Amino acid sequence: MRRTILRLVVAFAATALLALPHSTPYAHAATTPTATFTKDSGWGTGYQGKYTITNGGSTTLNGWKVEFDVPAGGSVGSYWDALMTQSGTHYTFTNRDYNGTLAPGASASFGWLGAPESATPLNCTLNGQPCTGGGGGGSDTSPPTTPTGLRVSATTSGSISLAWTASTDNVGVTDYRVYEGSTVVATTTTTGATISGLAGSSSHTYAVTARDAAGNESAKSATVTGTTQPGGGGGGTYQKVGYYPQWGIYGRNFWMKNLDTTGAAGKLTVLNYAFENLDPTNLTCLETTKSTSTNPADPDQGTGAGDAYADYGASVSAANSVDGVGDTWDQKLKGNFNQIKKLKAKYPNLKVLVSIGGWTYSKFFSDAAKTDAGRKKLVSSCIDMFMKGNLPVSSDGTGGTGTGAGVFDGIDVDWEWPGSPDGHPGNHYDASDKANLTALLAEFRSQLDALGGGHLLTAFTPADPVKVNAGWDLSKIFSSLDFANVQGYDFHGAGSDNSWEPNRTGHQANLYVDTDDPYSTHFSVDSAVKVYTDAGVSTRKITIGIPFYGRGWQQVADGGKNGEWQAANGAAPGDFAEEAGTRGYKNIAANVPNCTVQHDEQAVATYCYTGANGQWWSFDDPWSIGKKTDYIKSKNLLGAMIWEMSGDTGTLMTALSGGLG
Repeated sequence: MRRTILRLVVAFAATALLALPHSTPYAHAATTPTATFTKDSGWGTGYQGKYTITNGGSTTLNGWKVEFDVPAGGSVGSYWDALMTQSGTHYTFTNRDYNGTLAPGASASFGWLGAPESATPLNCTLNGQPCTGGGGGGSDTSPPTTPTGLRVSATTSGSISLAWTASTDNVGVTDYRVYEGSTVVATTTTTGATISGLAGSSSHTYAVTARDAAGNESAKSATVTGTTQPGGGGGGTYQKVGYYPQWGIYGRNFWMKNLDTTGAAGKLTVLNYAFENLDPTNLTCLETTKSTSTNPADPDQGTGAGDAYADYGASVSAANSVDGVGDTWDQKLKGNFNQIKKLKAKYPNLKVLVSIGGWTYSKFFSDAAKTDAGRKKLVSSCIDMFMKGNLPVSSDGTGGTGTGAGVFDGIDVDWEWPGSPDGHPGNHYDASDKANLTALLAEFRSQLDALGGGHLLTAFTPADPVKVNAGWDLSKIFSSLDFANVQGYDFHGAGSDNSWEPNRTGHQANLYVDTDDPYSTHFSVDSAVKVYTDAGVSTRKITIGIPFYGRGWQQVADGGKNGEWQAANGAAPGDFAEEAGTRGYKNIAANVPNCTVQHDEQAVATYCYTGANGQWWSFDDPWSIGKKTDYIKSKNLLGAMIWEMSGDTGTLMTALSGGLG
């Protein structure tokens, strides 16, 4: 089970160094505004930088805009006293309302955390002029020529491919932006792009611009309109993505067959099989049989762990088999993988992706993604193992070359969380993760495309804007991704080890911010979606996460609000001893007596309460799912994602499918 949004506590500690100017101002007094860079501190993998804007002119400066580039592989993370936008390695900072007006001789400053320490600013301009002042000085203010010849080169039921003629520039074109209206839907360094995750039989109108290293952007090209083919993403206007837990065959007694018998398989468009791990030594995709530890605070809980037995070694009985035929002793492919093939045979429109990482298995992503060679090695190993099906041979003889071919239709990247300390204890993370993740996804896209056949690439992405800013370059990653599954749950919870929020209840998946929410974070599904759309991400690249489980607390005070946002004393008993505070939806009503269901109409959140000093559970039910599907349609989002399928006997999936069609 994911426990993905924790406290929004951002710790920063570094050894202070002497503040050394990166560039030396002219010796004579400037007569125009200048912006001077200083490095306040540095620690190898990162630095704290600052620009000071000084009005050296004779008239008041009403507003400022500082733009600069960072070297390839560099990035800017947290920032303050300015507003920031980003396009690749080009960053633009504008004044806040309190520091934009500078009288002659006055100054203002803003700062940021960058990585690595060597990736300090290049090509700085202040209001379009060199930051050193005086104008001229070789500043590039000429935009590239407008792209021509924009055309639709191919369409599928879920994508439109574009091509155009290259632009020219006095220095050089660095990239192109594809616009749908005012929204950037793709950024590319080539003269072509594919916009994926579209609805079948839908029309879209695009234009393209070119940019150079100084941030100059050309005018938009003439527009072109393309129409996707009928169908779309597995047979519907909306994606319905469900995660199947690898470990479902054990205590949950939840098999691939259950997706058939509950009717879920016929309603889903994509099934994500979760999770596969990374080899801690080779930094490649891993198949092995080694249990995780039961201690969620263990920094090595998932190190070197995996379940090849559940994947392709377990003999599935006739009673638990999708087609009613049990495995034989001499099969090379058994277990969940063989059942996936049977499920796909019965539901040919269902796409199945292998999900790599997750809460427990994300420890070594940062290491694997650090270099181009490392990224190529990791992706190649995942393609070889899961797409080509070259599974390691187990001691019982299962596996072997090509035995897993045809199981998966793509890859889901579930790195929790790049650039952030708020992942699983012991996870490796680095300020360079943001740029490295972008490059890793591009590598996955390239190698999947080389296979042919239109394989999907998706990612599980955070709701927390701090985590987004730390690790996800929203201006670039959607050029590689077909779509992203945005977290829509785990906004609050006690956690199985009571290390999260054990002392106060809270909605775990509310659609809107609750006006009564006493927490400082104020998470909601709508707020999460805005993080992405405000950054220019197409709504048709976004699904929102919906939980098929609940988060619970015990010894909860009434407070006149039926336990909502009230004092508590730790996690309520869960479905399993090691999962305190968590129950599948199907087990809340059945196993939590006298839990009276309540609906928060303003926040759109469902909860139940057993009474004073009792249990309080936050979850989704058909009512809240209906509200969320209405929201998805009103915002023209791509659809919904479910974590995870074993929590439902068909009630929630029916509500979701009925709401989205």
